[in-house]
Amino acid sequence: MISTRQLVYRYAGGPELRFDDIDVAQGGVLLLQGASGAGKSTWLALAAGLLRPGEGDMTVAGQSIHALRKVAGDAWRARSIGFLPQKLHLSAALTVHGNLAMAQWAAGDVQDDQRIAEALSALGVHDLAQRKPAQLSGGQAQRVALARAVLLQPKVILADEPTASLDDAAAQASLALLQATASRQGVTLVIATHDARVAVFFAENTCRGFKNKLHR
Repeated sequence: MISTRQLVYRYAGGPELRFDDIDVAQGGVLLLQGASGAGKSTWLALAAGLLRPGEGDMTVAGQSIHALRKVAGDAWRARSIGFLPQKLHLSAALTVHGNLAMAQWAAGDVQDDQRIAEALSALGVHDLAQRKPAQLSGGQAQRVALARAVLLQPKVILADEPTASLDDAAAQASLALLQATASRQGVTLVIATHDARVAVFFAENTCRGFKNKLHR
């Protein structure tokens, strides 16, 4: 679940960003569309608790972002937020399995090989567990990054430009994968994009709670 009220963020010496009020039920889909500078990345950073609003409030997965403190914020983020960045940030030195294990360590969990295997299997990349990122195709790497994002069973997935630089077929596959994974786990999905194909995909595919915001 995500809810915002009179949300404002001010950059020091920079622009002030004011955002429309938003309500997205758990399991819904929210698209943040707009050109560069529209505030998409800022909104994602606020939703992840990496920034705090200057005014108003934002509640994500039952947590008020304004009230979040640093130490508690790290633990909350590890448990509640799955992040799929545009640059996947898979560690080149680690295997696929090791990249997911690192996410468990970062959350303070004991390494759970069975859970890692289940996450990889759900996305069809279990047979790649001992490969390193350089040995993966672009699509395989994205599936591994998504497995990492959902490994700790978050309540919200934040995806930043997941179709950037993808051709039409690859973009369709990427969006279908995100939608199916989020639907299977009852996750609220937020996609920040400037790609018009994303809105078309979700408009054509019935999505509970689909909303389209941030046209700036």
